[in-house]
Amino acid sequence: QVQLVESGGGLVQPGGSLRLSCAASGRIRRINGMGWYRQAPGKQRELVATITSGGSTNYADSVKGRFTISRDNAKNTMYLQMNSLKPEDTAVYSCNVWGTYDSGSSLRRPDFDSWGQGTQVTVSS
Repeated sequence: QVQLVESGGGLVQPGGSLRLSCAASGRIRRINGMGWYRQAPGKQRELVATITSGGSTNYADSVKGRFTISRDNAKNTMYLQMNSLKPEDTAVYSCNVWGTYDSGSSLRRPDFDSWGQGTQVTVSS
């Protein structure tokens, strides 16, 4: 299986910055896309940002101009740079990675869609 591990969460003051990381491991042939989602208490999970293997990005309106998603293909890792953080950004942030397994065959390339366990981000003074 493809395993995702998030890190970088913590407590930060309003206006501060935080950088989240999501490292993917396993029999990965290709990562087609990666994304960050978040879920705050009492709210449903929402998309924060996504990035494709080609570098195309998408952001939730609430984080545009403040958050930046990026990835290091060589390390199978993606990042979420969060600046100008607000209390409303407080949530558990989870990473999502999808792509194809390294099956050892050019004829069989099964897909995967994995989620990490989440990392807590708390924005408070």
